Amino acid sequence: MAKMLSWGRYPVRPQEAHAVAWRDRAVPTWSDVSAAHGTTLAFGNGRSYGDSCLAASDHVLQTLALDRLISADWGNGVLRAEPGVTLEQLLEVAIPRGWMLPVTPGTKYATLGGAIANDVHGKNHHVRGTFGCHVRRFGLARSDGRLLECAPDEHGDLYAATIGGLGLTGLIVWAEIQLMPIRSSLIDVQSIRFSNLGEFFALSERLDPLHEYSVAWVDCQSRGSALGRGIFMVGDHAANGPLEVDRRKKRTVPMTLPVPIFNPLTLRAFNGLYYHRQRAGEVRSKVSYDAYFYPLDALLEWNRIYGRRGFQQYQCVVPPAAAHDAIHAILDAIATSGTGSFLAVLKRCGDIRSPGLLSFPREGTSLALDFPQRDAQNARLFARLDAIVREAQGRLYPAKDAHMGAEDFRAAYPQWQQLEALRDPAMLSQFWERTTQT
Repeated sequence: MAKMLSWGRYPVRPQEAHAVAWRDRAVPTWSDVSAAHGTTLAFGNGRSYGDSCLAASDHVLQTLALDRLISADWGNGVLRAEPGVTLEQLLEVAIPRGWMLPVTPGTKYATLGGAIANDVHGKNHHVRGTFGCHVRRFGLARSDGRLLECAPDEHGDLYAATIGGLGLTGLIVWAEIQLMPIRSSLIDVQSIRFSNLGEFFALSERLDPLHEYSVAWVDCQSRGSALGRGIFMVGDHAANGPLEVDRRKKRTVPMTLPVPIFNPLTLRAFNGLYYHRQRAGEVRSKVSYDAYFYPLDALLEWNRIYGRRGFQQYQCVVPPAAAHDAIHAILDAIATSGTGSFLAVLKRCGDIRSPGLLSFPREGTSLALDFPQRDAQNARLFARLDAIVREAQGRLYPAKDAHMGAEDFRAAYPQWQQLEALRDPAMLSQFWERTTQT
């Protein structure tokens, strides 16, 4: 049995992995693990950052080997697959046939089951909502022996609770999704350098309605009149071009560094170089889908650069009325703290509602940042950021969280009690125990 950690490697709670390789063995294995350890949790490819993917018992069901394509209707773009199949594997069969994932997060190494459990979102939330909006149905095993087919009109309560339900309602054994047609695997990209946060909001207001994809990188070290400067990137699938799977050469971080490579000096240098590398104010280009959606995937095991103590990602979303002031205050607090993130992603989310009970995105603005794990420094900074998000009536992303207080979680996700009522008693995560069981 291998020891598993979350992607952020924090908190350090190694998990014993109990592998499931065949659908007909999934429930018996689950039953054995539950009998021995009380509760467990499905664990895919370990791309969740905090403790939502870690079992309270420290024993998880490793589902990555459940990676088979069950059926495909290429005329209508409908795929049915097992939960351990990765988004990369889905893209490899779909793109040559003219289909694309309608929603994708920033890594293609997440699994289908994980994408549903966390109701992931992407650069086109303003157009297509979350991943859960495109899940037609799925098979859900419960610890009492039932195998249920869940859809909006069939076991609808469990369908809603499972999408964004953090793996707590049972074990997804297959899922059926609707793909999006494309004419080319290339993306037409327009990159615009902006000088401050106000310019970001103006660009987003003008360009988001015109493009499928929209996102911005922000220099979180900038201050004063340049606070919130960055590069705004909108994109659309090219009207013509090849339908090719990207085969970019990958590099691997060979070892976990003893200390993170990021400090105030290296961050300031990196952010300055990244901001000024685009010499022109506006650049148009045509790039592969891999380069546009998954730039970090080109560096395998990139989480190792944060050192042995790991890192935490802080991702929030705040409603439109408070967005400018709240994001300004967050960026100012980060710059003032002397810390920062070289990965700072800013985007506006749309008003398309997810079918899931606990979906994170809401209409407003989302900001995601990574911080090397430094206990005292992070605790002080996160307390300040939490207060800003709380005052703005925003919320944090459970899939990325390792610190959220129970009171903040329950206030931001009032439907948590509905999920708790539908939670399978044999499934319990450290996140859920931390935020709801105390």
